[in-house]
Amino acid sequence: MLDVGAGSGALVRPLLDCGAHVVAFELHPGRASGLRRTFAGKHVTVVAADGSDLWLPRRPFRVVANPPFAISMALLRRLVSPASRLVRADVVVPWHIARRWVSGRAPGARRWRASFSADFGRRLPRHALSPPPPNGVAILVIRRR
Repeated sequence: MLDVGAGSGALVRPLLDCGAHVVAFELHPGRASGLRRTFAGKHVTVVAADGSDLWLPRRPFRVVANPPFAISMALLRRLVSPASRLVRADVVVPWHIARRWVSGRAPGARRWRASFSADFGRRLPRHALSPPPPNGVAILVIRRR
């Protein structure tokens, strides 16, 4: 399971509780070090890397992430790239990005829609994030067909 933009590990702990092995990507050196200390001895690998420029696993993988909104599009494009072995991604993104991907108007949609589908997960209330985004957020669910 990949957690892109892991921050302080808010998603890592529940993933571990479900039995997942987690690869947590965090660019900020201090937060990456904190993740290593917090999850030492657990099934967590912390990678200090930019979430918009990941090397994806060669075997099938899943993603659960609340990445920085500035990298949302780059991350999504990478997840649906031709060589990707993505099985499913649940990614918190700004509402307008989720709407664009679900409608089929996302970059490269003609290519990636042959292999992947994009649907809405839950729409999250603005106050669920800090600071609250101006137009709300949603969970975008991308599945391999």
